[in-house]
Amino acid sequence: MLRILHSLPRTHKLLLLPVATMVTVLGAQKIITLVGDTQGPDPVADTHFLPLSPESRPGLPSLNTEHLPVADAIAVASQALDATRETIPLSQLVPSEIVELESPAGNDEPNIETAGEPLTAGLSPATQEGDTAPSQIDDAALHIALVLGTLTSGMLDDSIPAGDDTPATSYDDVSDEELALFDEGPIILEEEIAASEPYVPEWETYTVESGDTFVVLAQNRLGLGYGEAMELLESLPEPRLLTHWRPGNQFEYQLDEEGQLALLRMMKNGREGVIVERTDEAFDVATIERTGEAAQRLFAGTVSGSFVRSAQATGLSISEVTQVSRLLEKKLDFRRDTRRGDEFQVLVESDVIDGESFDSRVLAVRYLGERMNLTVVRNSADNNFYTPDGASLDPAFRRRPFDGSYRLSSSFNPNRKHPVTGRISPHRGTDFAMPIGTPIVAPANGRVEKVGNHPLAGRYVVIRHDNGYRTRYLHLSRQLVSRGERVTMGERIALSGNTGRSTGPHLHYEVHVNDSAVDAMKVSLPENTSLSGEALAAFQNEAEPLLATLESGETGPVVASTASEREAADDDS
Repeated sequence: MLRILHSLPRTHKLLLLPVATMVTVLGAQKIITLVGDTQGPDPVADTHFLPLSPESRPGLPSLNTEHLPVADAIAVASQALDATRETIPLSQLVPSEIVELESPAGNDEPNIETAGEPLTAGLSPATQEGDTAPSQIDDAALHIALVLGTLTSGMLDDSIPAGDDTPATSYDDVSDEELALFDEGPIILEEEIAASEPYVPEWETYTVESGDTFVVLAQNRLGLGYGEAMELLESLPEPRLLTHWRPGNQFEYQLDEEGQLALLRMMKNGREGVIVERTDEAFDVATIERTGEAAQRLFAGTVSGSFVRSAQATGLSISEVTQVSRLLEKKLDFRRDTRRGDEFQVLVESDVIDGESFDSRVLAVRYLGERMNLTVVRNSADNNFYTPDGASLDPAFRRRPFDGSYRLSSSFNPNRKHPVTGRISPHRGTDFAMPIGTPIVAPANGRVEKVGNHPLAGRYVVIRHDNGYRTRYLHLSRQLVSRGERVTMGERIALSGNTGRSTGPHLHYEVHVNDSAVDAMKVSLPENTSLSGEALAAFQNEAEPLLATLESGETGPVVASTASEREAADDDS
């Protein structure tokens, strides 16, 4: 019985489990179909037997077989029972075809009659003489007997009669896991379904508290050993992200099924961060770079004191103020040209991520002052600033700082040997022989950085130009500018001379790029970068909406003003 039950698919096992249990309890060798009315005065005498149909075949009934309604099935069974009583005497039943479920008094086991013993043994005389059994049969008992007989007809046969064409095969292949289903206790579907679900890690967030150190947290929360925590730190491009954090900083992590670190994510700011993945051999680190939505902000204010403080009062960041200052100082001397009450506007574009601004870019600046008016707009083609008519703030750089033609008496030579000592004595400038008092002019716009007198260089002037270059003029007879003064290309700055250690009247001229001396006669110098033609037309089309923004004063999420302007507005209201 159990062997047959094991061969069935899992679905049939679950359906037939109650039936198999009942059959096992009854201890049946072969169930034919029988009903016992135990409610009569004599349980043994009231036992009834119902033989199987001659057409019954071994095997289980198909689930697709049409079933009669219970009421109809009971009626059919009752008719069959009545016919059996009339045609088959009890004494003619063969022991191998009946099973007696009613136990004689005092016997706990069902009495299964064996061959060689009379079937009527132990029965009352009335029964032996063929007395009829009570005609009334309990409907529930009849229905149970009918169902058991149908399901178990021939199911326990070990062989099939010769000549039977019924195919002998199992329903399905059965795996070891399915066989073990009945060996491990009762089936609990909820647990079986839960066990088949894959493990899905979830992101967890930790907020740094005062006194936290990453190595300790890695051991207590991330399941890492001390050596693994140190290895993780060494794999980071910036270990300070995890070693120099502050209370309130956060990092996110995922743990695997064993409770060990699988992924760790730490943001440096709203835009940049790193993600660390733990593998079998090492920690793989990748950078994170988030993109934000570009937004424009317009800041407006008036000068009340220094320009830098006035600009910061509008809400501009330090980096944004630095950009504006370096831009305006190409044309504006903040110390001499700014006046209290001068007005300015700054249009800034930045990437906004989670309400925080990154990569601020100045798009346009307007300065309306008592001594100078200036409006400049960024050109996206080269990231340089131009006036609305396309004029550049970085004009051409002259090759020679004087007018006329003078002899080049000593060239730039970093490997020159001293004529007396024979040692290497670099010559980091270009010498022009010229009479004392020859006018020297600025080769480009800039600001005077130094003016002084030196025992070897004599009187000298140093100018820092708008394009970042720096020029030096030595052995002068007179300086015509002061430290911090703004100069323009072609403006007189000094007169040539023969001061300091010099072998004759001349001008010693130097050009420095990135604070390193270069050959002034060979270095690549900026040419006139003013726009023209198609480049000018494209720039003006791009500048038009930016200039309109400066005029209207409306754009972006923020329009800032100085504190004095806000107070004035409050007073007017």
